[in-house]
Amino acid sequence: MLTELSFISSHKWQKIAFLIINFVLSAQLLLAQKPTNISSKGSTFKAKLINLEEPTNEPFRFNTTLQNSSNKALVYDLEAKLSPGWTITYTVNGSQVTSINMESGKSQDISIEIGASPNASPKKYIIPVKAISGTDTLSLSLEAVVKGSYSLSLSTPTGKLNEELTSGSTKQIQLVVSNLGTLPFTAIDFTSQLPTGWECSFEPSRLDKLAPGKSITINANLKVPDKTIAGDYAATFTATNSNSNAKTDFRLEIKTSLLTGWAGVLVILLAIGIVYYLIRKYGRR
Repeated sequence: MLTELSFISSHKWQKIAFLIINFVLSAQLLLAQKPTNISSKGSTFKAKLINLEEPTNEPFRFNTTLQNSSNKALVYDLEAKLSPGWTITYTVNGSQVTSINMESGKSQDISIEIGASPNASPKKYIIPVKAISGTDTLSLSLEAVVKGSYSLSLSTPTGKLNEELTSGSTKQIQLVVSNLGTLPFTAIDFTSQLPTGWECSFEPSRLDKLAPGKSITINANLKVPDKTIAGDYAATFTATNSNSNAKTDFRLEIKTSLLTGWAGVLVILLAIGIVYYLIRKYGRR
C-alpha cells in the first residue's frame, strides 16, 4: 500500500513539473514572436563639437547627427532661435534642407552653418537648435564664440575716383577712412604710389586710433611737376595698419592749362608773322 501511494505521489509531481516547463517554454515563445518596441526616448540630436570660435566674417560650421530611435519613420523639422542679423542653413548630402525624413532606427549626419551678424559683439552666443516631429522634440545647444575682426576701408566722400589736373598744379583730394570691423584700430599710416616726379602729403599723416563703425576724412595733397605731358595717369593711396590695410586707385587726367594754350597760340602767330615779314621783305628780290 505504501509503495502504491509513493508511486502515485511521484507521478503527480512529474505531471506538475511537466506543466511548469510547458508554461515557461510557451511564455518564451510568445515573447520571441512579439515585435520589439523601440522607445522614442532613445532618439538623439548630437554635435561632434558644440563650441566654435570664428570672426564675424567667417561662418560657424557644426557637424551634427540626428538619430531616430522610435519604432516608426518620422519627419523632423529643423528650427533655430537666432539673434537679428544671424543666419543658419542645414545641409544633408550636399543639399540644403529645412526638414528631414528619418526611417526607424536610422541616423543622419547634418551639417549646420551659422553666420553671425556683421555687427555682432565679440562674445559667446548660445544657439538653440531643435529637431521637431509631432510631440517629439530633440534639442541641441550650440555655442558660437565671435572673435573681434579687423576691416579697414578707404574711399572718397562721393565715391568719385578720378580728378582733372594741369601741369605744375596742386590738388587736394579728400579720402574717407572707415573701420568696418568690430575691433578698434591704432596707428593707421598713409602712403601713395604716384608717377615719377609727383609728390603727395597727407593731413594728418597718421591716425592714432579709429573705433569700430567710425569714419574719418583726411586730405591727400598732390603736386604735379612742371612740364607734365597731358594724358591719363594712375595713383594709388593706401591706409596701412599692422592688422589690416586698404587702398583706393585714382585716375588722374592732366590737361593743358589755359595759359599754356594761349602761349602756344602766340608762338604760332609769331612764327606766321615772321614768315610773312620775310616773304614781304625778300620775296621781291
